[in-house]
Amino acid sequence: MRKIVHRHLGKVVAGAAIAVAGTAVMVGITLPGTAGADDSGGSGQNARSAQQAGQEQGQGGVRPGVVEQAPAAGKTGKGRDPLTDDEISRVEKIAVNRQLLNSSENVDGDHGPQRLSVDLADPDADEVDDPNAPRRADVTFYDYKTDTLVTKIVDLATGKVEQTSTQHGVQPPLTRAENAEAASLLIADPLGAGLKADYKDATGQELTSADQLLLNGAVYRATAGAQPAALDKCGEHRCVRLFPKVKNGAWIDARSLIIDLSARKVAKLDRG
Repeated sequence: MRKIVHRHLGKVVAGAAIAVAGTAVMVGITLPGTAGADDSGGSGQNARSAQQAGQEQGQGGVRPGVVEQAPAAGKTGKGRDPLTDDEISRVEKIAVNRQLLNSSENVDGDHGPQRLSVDLADPDADEVDDPNAPRRADVTFYDYKTDTLVTKIVDLATGKVEQTSTQHGVQPPLTRAENAEAASLLIADPLGAGLKADYKDATGQELTSADQLLLNGAVYRATAGAQPAALDKCGEHRCVRLFPKVKNGAWIDARSLIIDLSARKVAKLDRG
């Protein structure tokens, strides 16, 4: 039986043995996404490590936005077939025009909105039974500069943006990149000391990068009386409650720690 940790964030479950302590809990039980903790955040968004982000900032801060020319149509689907990789790549570049690129910010503070998802759009009501109905993509981004959800509908055949909408206070599921950035902020914050200590107890290694963890995350919304004032804007801001996991090891329960990605701050929930 593996040695049981008796300090820092909390407890490690090794078989039937439990050791209790501290402010959070490390558990070897099933939590959200056990089947694929590193696959959270859909739409193929790759996580970036804190080390990578630091290197980029050290090479000149926020990089200027560059609009790439949309690629050729490439391989296309038919009817209600799922979007092909070529269609996804093309529609992403069509949806982000120069104005949006230069006026918005992603989760890392770089130019351009944070891509959330690219999905096949539902047909219009009068097109439901039409086998030749236009194929459209529903593209969603999050602008961290203004805390705005941006949705664009693009005709895949013509490359025309048919509709653009913006919403505030709407928080779709988090992407893998957002979970990774939340973990990076937590690791760098004093409130992440317990997380790092428990990780070292479990692995013998220092925790310095989000890439060392398997991550799931859930959107956190402010609830009256349930959090410190620092988190009152969660819901308007994009806030994360993380479920980190040691690779090939236990879950670390950090549910009392909330990361406000919009404000780039970490706060601890009040315990009644």
